[in-house]
Amino acid sequence: MRLLARHAIRLLGQENSAGEVASLSRGAIRLKATTGYLNLATASVQPLEPEKQVLRKNSPLTDSFGRHHTYLRISLTERCNLRCDYCMPAEGVPLQPKNKLLTTEEILRLARIFVEQGVRKIRLTGGEPTVRRDIVEIVAQMKALPELEQIGITTNGLVLTRLLLPLQRAGLDNLNISLDTLKRDRFEKITRRKGWERVIAGIDLAVQLGYRPKVNCVLMRDFNEDEICDFVEFTRNRPVDVRFIEYMPFSGNKWHTERLISYKDTLQIIRQRWPDFKALPNGPNDTSKAYAVPGFKGQVGFITSMTEHFCGTCNRLRLTADGNIKVCLFGNKEFSLRDAMRDESVSEEQLVDLIGAAVQRKKKQHADAAPRLHHHLHPYSYHHAYHTSRLQLQARNYSQLTHVDGQGKAQMVDVGAKPSTTRLARAEATVQVGEKLTQLIADNQVAKGDVLTVAQIAGIMGAKRTAELIPLCHNISLSSVKVQATLLKTEQSVRLEATVRCSGQTGVEMEALTAVSVAALTVYDMCKAVSHDICITNVRLLSKSGGKRDFQREEPQNGIVTEVE
Repeated sequence: MRLLARHAIRLLGQENSAGEVASLSRGAIRLKATTGYLNLATASVQPLEPEKQVLRKNSPLTDSFGRHHTYLRISLTERCNLRCDYCMPAEGVPLQPKNKLLTTEEILRLARIFVEQGVRKIRLTGGEPTVRRDIVEIVAQMKALPELEQIGITTNGLVLTRLLLPLQRAGLDNLNISLDTLKRDRFEKITRRKGWERVIAGIDLAVQLGYRPKVNCVLMRDFNEDEICDFVEFTRNRPVDVRFIEYMPFSGNKWHTERLISYKDTLQIIRQRWPDFKALPNGPNDTSKAYAVPGFKGQVGFITSMTEHFCGTCNRLRLTADGNIKVCLFGNKEFSLRDAMRDESVSEEQLVDLIGAAVQRKKKQHADAAPRLHHHLHPYSYHHAYHTSRLQLQARNYSQLTHVDGQGKAQMVDVGAKPSTTRLARAEATVQVGEKLTQLIADNQVAKGDVLTVAQIAGIMGAKRTAELIPLCHNISLSSVKVQATLLKTEQSVRLEATVRCSGQTGVEMEALTAVSVAALTVYDMCKAVSHDICITNVRLLSKSGGKRDFQREEPQNGIVTEVE
């Protein structure tokens, strides 16, 4: 009881799950002598003052649906000291070169920028974040950020008995620990490593130090479903929050959808043993549905990422180990903050603008539940599923890439069995040229000649030579290539559009993209003698048809680009 009381005092004044600073009265946190568990979801939240509402609305961290993002998950590394069989192969996965990853200084700089823009909670993830030698220093320096209210870590728990005390002294507020089984032999089978005792010891140490750790468990049929009640029993005398995570099928685990145990099925199993297993209140941004057995010190949560998504209240952003900002776990849109930071011409204000642009691209919700989610799911750690990077994982998930084999070796796709159909693709690019060059192009006064006509010819030539320029592209006999170059005077830019057609067994989107890219480079080359302040932008596929999957890019009324397949 003293431990729980001390923990309650530590929580007074911390942020609530919505990411706003809550005014918590001691009456709002009910320490139940009979049940032993803390109910934090009923904490009273004072409404935002009008001026703070305006600041929140105008924040770069507020998306087009009004969701204000106050929670940032930062992946510190791709490395892990376990080899969980649903995460990666036994031999591990290829890692990116060190120079592609964020340095400690870059991580801390981005953390500061996000906090200055409104982030109030940071969680450090991986890979396995404790494999970093400077993890304690990183926690200490982030904790020193004046407006940061919580810093946490998600870990497999292997080295907690050595690191947790220094981490607590550095300011660590909370921690999540991954554990899929309470049986030693199963642990060694699924992780391909020893260390179950150390993880249990780490959980108990966390409790002794005053933490209320979350224990993340991925439920898998025919593996640990018989331990569901054992995990609930684990909360009887420990103030821990066991969270059952729904198994996510993906190509790395061979799309074993039958291994999924739904939240409702799990709930039914628990209530057969504890009929009074009851729901607890949840905060507006909680990803976990909270439950508890009356009288138990801990509680149980369900993360229903497969059967019941929680997009409408999502307030989370993710920063990958290689510096990409990711606004949605299930999306494939990423923006490289690393590249922007390493460009000396990019100011911090422009970096904030880039973050804001990424947040604005966040969709209302991800795709529906399994099995249709499979093309978005991450083939890496489920325990880290809310902070890992799609870009990092694409390099590992070779089975989803058509131009590499299962070992990541380059290969050319065999299209011999595909039917021959009429294929059509359209692409576009924009070249921002500025006021002076706009006038010169309009008057056909550029010294090298007619910019628009030469760009059109270059685009056609580029399309026809795509196979020579792009490795592993098929040499296609094109039936038609059209390139249109249009001078947009008000926008001070040249818009290039290519339409490519063929009759064959593979598509021509690469030919269309090559056409507009070469045409754009030609505009640059013909105009660079006048100015180097030229920007090639918006190179993208507009549509393709005739293949297995048609594609059409649409422009909705609000001006936000969407993709339809």
